[in-house]
Amino acid sequence: MSKNKIESKREREKQTVSLMISIYCRKNHGSGKTLCPECRDLKNYAMMRSEKCPFMETKAFCSNCTVHCYKPEMREKIREVMRFSGPRMILYHPIMAVRHVIEMKKEKKRLSQNQSGDTVRKGKANE
Repeated sequence: MSKNKIESKREREKQTVSLMISIYCRKNHGSGKTLCPECRDLKNYAMMRSEKCPFMETKAFCSNCTVHCYKPEMREKIREVMRFSGPRMILYHPIMAVRHVIEMKKEKKRLSQNQSGDTVRKGKANE
């Protein structure tokens, strides 16, 4: 993957996470256009983690990554944000939401193919 594609993917991920955090904050903390301090900290943390991610070329979603670089409390917060904001994304940014669903389906298919391939290889190794 070219450096431009990786950076484009990184920026798209940052935009998606930012939007999800702003939806969450607006609906749960009553903030207007600005984030509350807690959500601002979460956003800054997520941006930093995304910026430093060494697996950006190959990963689709942090939840499927073999290395979880988020601190446990931040990981729980981002999960809460995603659970809340994910279903609402279609109302706020339908194109981004549809793209996310398509990428998620592709990732699930890729992971299931990898697992079935591992099972076949392991089975042959045990024969």
